[in-house]
Amino acid sequence: MTDSPNVRYFMNGELVGDIPAKSLVLGGGAPVYEREYKEPAYYRESKKFDINQIQEPLDCVVVARQLMANHNIASKKWIYEQYDSMVGTANMSTNKPSDAAVVNIKNSNKALVLTVDCNARYVNSDPEIGTMIAVAEAARNIVCSGGEPSAITNCLNFGNPYNPEVYWQFVGAIKGMAAACKKFQTPVTGGNVSFYNQSVNEDGSTKPVFPTPTIGMLGLMKDKSLQTTLDFKYKGDLIYLLGNPRNDINSSEYLYSFHGVKNSPAPFFDLDEEYALQDCMKGLIRNNYISSAHDVSDGGLFATLCEMAFPNSLGFDIVTDSEIRKDAFLFGESQSRIAVTVVEDYEDEFLDFVAEKNVQVILLGHVTKGRVTIDEQNFGFIEDYRQLYENSIEEAMTH
Repeated sequence: MTDSPNVRYFMNGELVGDIPAKSLVLGGGAPVYEREYKEPAYYRESKKFDINQIQEPLDCVVVARQLMANHNIASKKWIYEQYDSMVGTANMSTNKPSDAAVVNIKNSNKALVLTVDCNARYVNSDPEIGTMIAVAEAARNIVCSGGEPSAITNCLNFGNPYNPEVYWQFVGAIKGMAAACKKFQTPVTGGNVSFYNQSVNEDGSTKPVFPTPTIGMLGLMKDKSLQTTLDFKYKGDLIYLLGNPRNDINSSEYLYSFHGVKNSPAPFFDLDEEYALQDCMKGLIRNNYISSAHDVSDGGLFATLCEMAFPNSLGFDIVTDSEIRKDAFLFGESQSRIAVTVVEDYEDEFLDFVAEKNVQVILLGHVTKGRVTIDEQNFGFIEDYRQLYENSIEEAMTH
């Protein structure tokens, strides 16, 4: 440190450079505390979306099969199995699948719980809400696994910040992250911002990537006995949905991929509702009232139930809500929902506890030996969906 405004460079004791520090930082243009930004036209246009514009599918089985093979939903095992997913012998979730990774702390009864999350489609639709969802879902994954959220790091990916519409996305994302982190008491311990992520069109114009504020969250499992997995355990177990199902297909993979609608609002999300749901889930796990838990996210409830069914080759028989469109109930991605299974002997205690927490709960149905049935319609067998889910990416990459 010197009292000079210049940076001085020496080589072998000889002064070889003496440059004003101010010129080295954006040509004297830093720091910048205010930058122009404006709401993009696509955001206003997205608000015009109406679910009634979308025709309900004639056969939801066709949608279900397509979604389970969709590369954004399908298993990524072809990728991660090429590396050491065991983390030596520390990975406690290798044979106990859960919403987040559980890492053993040796010589302790505690464990670390880790997850990474972001849906860039949601953030593009609404940067503030979309980034809140990224933080909330990371917290939800940790809570569903038996941990308590502690802190986050982040990797923020955006286009050119000199583009006012891109900078608007960035501002919204930071606001959303701040609000959610304060709510869940997860300080931002570090991270980075990557700008200028864009491609060049044939006419020379640039197209920014979808804004992707990726959230890495750390949680603590205070007792290893709290570890909660996502897999169905036994035929006959009751399947419940915690949280409110909604007539919402906004920004879902179903709407984007099956119907080709690329511009719609972010899925429904309420920060207080999310917090109450996670608080309820912590109590259910502490009291051992549930056998499994898996949050509803990409692909909606149908994908969630399939992922719970795969590990033990079990199926499910459920009934949808007649007040809600069937495609929205099964494939919509409105937030703050968790599917759980309950042993019949604990059903009364489970329901009483959820009622005390004032969280919406719906009995969906029960676990089956392997058949998938929805509203008494045969959707096939879970093994058929497993083949689509587990082999889709490998087939695309190797053929």
